[in-house]
Amino acid sequence: MDDRRVGVYVCHCGHNIAGTVDVEQVAEWAQRLPHVAVARHFQFMCASTGQELIEEDVRELGLTHVVVASCSPLMHEKTFRNACQRAGLNPFLFAMANIREHASWVHPNDRDGATAKAKALISAAVSRVLRQNELEPIRVNIHPATLVVGGGIAGIQAALEIADAGHHVYLVEREPSIGGHMAMFDKTFPTLDCAACILTPKMFDVGTHPNVTLLTYSEVENVEGYVGNFQVRVRQKARRVIEDLCTGCGTCWEKCPIKVIDEVFEAGLGYRKAIYRPFPQSVPKYPVIDVENCTYFRTGKCRMCEKSCPAGAIDFDMEDRIIEFEVGNIILATGYKLFDCRRIPQYGYGRLPNVYTSLEFERLTNAAGPTGGKVTLRDGETEPKSVAIIHCVGSRDRNYNRYCSAICCMSSLKFAHLVKEKTGAEVYNFYIDMRPIAKEYEEFYHRILEEGTHFIRGRVAEITDAAHTAEEEGKTIVVAEDTLLGRQRRIPVDMVILAAGLEPQADAAEIGRMFGVGCGTAGFFTERHPKLDPVATMTEGVYIAGACQGPKDIPDTVAQGAAAAARVLGVISQREVTLEPIRASIDESRCSGCRICNALCPYNAIEYLEAEGVSRVNAAMCKGCGTCVAACPSHVITGAHFTFEQVMAEIDGIMVDVYSESPTAPLAEIMA
Repeated sequence: MDDRRVGVYVCHCGHNIAGTVDVEQVAEWAQRLPHVAVARHFQFMCASTGQELIEEDVRELGLTHVVVASCSPLMHEKTFRNACQRAGLNPFLFAMANIREHASWVHPNDRDGATAKAKALISAAVSRVLRQNELEPIRVNIHPATLVVGGGIAGIQAALEIADAGHHVYLVEREPSIGGHMAMFDKTFPTLDCAACILTPKMFDVGTHPNVTLLTYSEVENVEGYVGNFQVRVRQKARRVIEDLCTGCGTCWEKCPIKVIDEVFEAGLGYRKAIYRPFPQSVPKYPVIDVENCTYFRTGKCRMCEKSCPAGAIDFDMEDRIIEFEVGNIILATGYKLFDCRRIPQYGYGRLPNVYTSLEFERLTNAAGPTGGKVTLRDGETEPKSVAIIHCVGSRDRNYNRYCSAICCMSSLKFAHLVKEKTGAEVYNFYIDMRPIAKEYEEFYHRILEEGTHFIRGRVAEITDAAHTAEEEGKTIVVAEDTLLGRQRRIPVDMVILAAGLEPQADAAEIGRMFGVGCGTAGFFTERHPKLDPVATMTEGVYIAGACQGPKDIPDTVAQGAAAAARVLGVISQREVTLEPIRASIDESRCSGCRICNALCPYNAIEYLEAEGVSRVNAAMCKGCGTCVAACPSHVITGAHFTFEQVMAEIDGIMVDVYSESPTAPLAEIMA
């Protein structure tokens, strides 16, 4: 006797679905599908009342399977699975038909067509769910330690949140000091607080915290395992300075005779020694030897730093160190890089001497910068009397990056204030649209207006030194469209600041592959859901924070770092985590040992057993993507919840005659 009983629930989703699909007709039609015991339509199925309706029907009508026709499974599959579970039904005896994105939204002007398509999608879901099996979740223990990759403000915030909660954190930073881009800034908008004054205490806290192992001048080389049980290998590059002996007194770099242009912290405007500490507030305080520029490593001579070090902390023979440890969760906070302004040749950066990038200007205005905070032209002496600030350089531009970089408007307003404060020069801001969207940003914009900054709405076409008049001689000329006046303008200035956009790190894709995280079309790491889960990724146990996920300012970065830490702490507090049982499995009795699946698995979840000559899936590492299932030439790999029978049943169901009074799929008898 076949006692399968399916409940079908069609959601109105307000007008998102019901505005196009005739949901009443669909529910009435679904009632006549084989094995459907009840079919209802409801305003909002995801609401508590909608979920309670499912629970009540499961208990009172003895439903064995449930289908909800509503929005994307990405939004609410978990919601309805939980409702089934609360009613005592295995949550994997549930299927979802996406009639919002796949029917209503794509056929806004075809009510009959959208209604017919919704019926077909529901038929497919019913046909499939009847062949789904009860599955039990996989439970794994959670190691309480966490890896944070990236020592900018996002990584620092995340590390402190977790460490303060009593759990150990490994904080890995590739540069010799933590601090990231924020350590290079002078002031922060809109409050104009000193960036170092805000950041340095947090840097010190994380550097001295008993629950933080700080691994600077280090990079993650390999990650294996799964949520709760990641094995990490880190290469800590040789500083050639013994940290246990070094006091950070500075004698070594004072005595070093070699000067090198500092391309990183000073943005190419200043110099450092061949043995150096990136900046005065560096954490840790220990210097590092630049092997490429050190005289000893080039010629075998000098050793001045070693001779002058009172603590005897210089070790030229020091080698890289490999550190291995285990963690339960990982937070990626790898930050961003600035758009290379040389890519826009008409803006003259690198060719015209007094065209600066935003980061270069940050260093000019910083009291610890190469000019001691004095704003000068490239000659290091002349103070500019007129300055142009160009917004959206490399952003909102189909030739480079289509997206808005989120910080350029406010950074440019900050620069305008700093120029006025330090020089009294005339300031011209060239903008496309002004976007002061966060707390007190609009007020800051009006403050800059009141200070006398000139705002010109229009994209800059060219920055040149080709003078047309005597007034333009010796000046840098900004040629731009003024859309408010409806004409082209030529503004001669002494200095131009390019507000460079934010881009993903150059190795973002490589890092993503290492940690099992995808990248979007712009190259930033992809979150699990842009609205409902912006810090998690599709790899369980791996989270993202800060500008590696997308352009954002400091407050949003700090908030996301804390949010990622909260997610990690939530997992640690559970001591074990439940994973979906949608995993692949191999029939080892029929496996030929060809190893095709081993090479193709994107999650390295399949191991080859030499003794048995077969492959085996590590269920905790498998993500159920199905790559191995499709590739196996022997057809001995099965994907749970996506078996051949289930997929074929879904295809069969979608071919139903949606206009029939007695809907039956054409292949029903074959698939039975």
